[in-house]
Amino acid sequence: MISVEKLSKYYGGFRAIDNVSFRINEGEIVGLLGLNGAGKSTILKVLGCFLLPSDGKASVAGFSVDENPHEIRKLIGYLPDTPPLYDEMTVRSYLEYVAKLKNVPSNRVKERVEAVMAQTNTSGVQEKRLGELSHGFRQRVGIGQALVHDPKVLILDEPINGLDPVQIVEMRDLIISLKGRYTVVLSSHILSEITRTCDRILIVDKGRLVAEGTEAQLQGRMMQNMKLSCDVESLQGSFDSELRKLEGVTGVELQRGVAAGTDRLLIETDRDVRAAVAAKIVGAGVGLLGMTRADTGLEGVFMKLIKTGEERSHV
Repeated sequence: MISVEKLSKYYGGFRAIDNVSFRINEGEIVGLLGLNGAGKSTILKVLGCFLLPSDGKASVAGFSVDENPHEIRKLIGYLPDTPPLYDEMTVRSYLEYVAKLKNVPSNRVKERVEAVMAQTNTSGVQEKRLGELSHGFRQRVGIGQALVHDPKVLILDEPINGLDPVQIVEMRDLIISLKGRYTVVLSSHILSEITRTCDRILIVDKGRLVAEGTEAQLQGRMMQNMKLSCDVESLQGSFDSELRKLEGVTGVELQRGVAAGTDRLLIETDRDVRAAVAAKIVGAGVGLLGMTRADTGLEGVFMKLIKTGEERSHV
């Protein structure tokens, strides 16, 4: 559905996107994850035909953003980071107005507006002026205007930005409800929400795509360089030196007395050696009280990937 090949975008001498390539299949929900200023919005603006690429190619449903932008605009619904709302209009009148702008046949305008208000749970505020709505409802109406012409692709730029916890859950449920019917591309810097809403994640840093895959795949990549935290019964002698002999262990730090009768071993590895470490500890008659990864979750993966990217940029 979406193909991006060696895409770059310059603003004067500043390179906002640097040689990015990826593909998104029909019906997928894919998240662009990165820090503020990483280049996520620029990628979305190119896909939405608001910006032309400086180099490389991008296409939606086989149409090139360079050669067929008008055809692509018919196929996509776009929600920028600030919804394009007219505060003096009511929810219904605004959606009807957008439907006409997007060439929805006049005999289908009412049907489409009713449908998107039901999808976005805005029917109860349809006669309210947009300027009177909470931020959460404004975001919902923003998604409604993106859906009103029944596009094939939905592009959402930071759809949960500024929402309170309840609104975030509601927005997450709304996005998940779109799965399968639409191809959805969304950006966010909130890690937990990306994992809960997206089938696949593209991690962007300083305009470059540094990793892509499911959360499990990304974590699997980072298993090659793990840090384990093992709580054990108080050690006698230098047992930590025995762990250093294990193949795959690159470093061991011993922290004594982290709790009553408990020491902690921080073990750095270049592969997944959890089974070997546990066997070594238990085989030596040492009480193993607990073992965890010190960098668990997507947060740890994300920070490692960003740090690796920073190190490469200084080489």
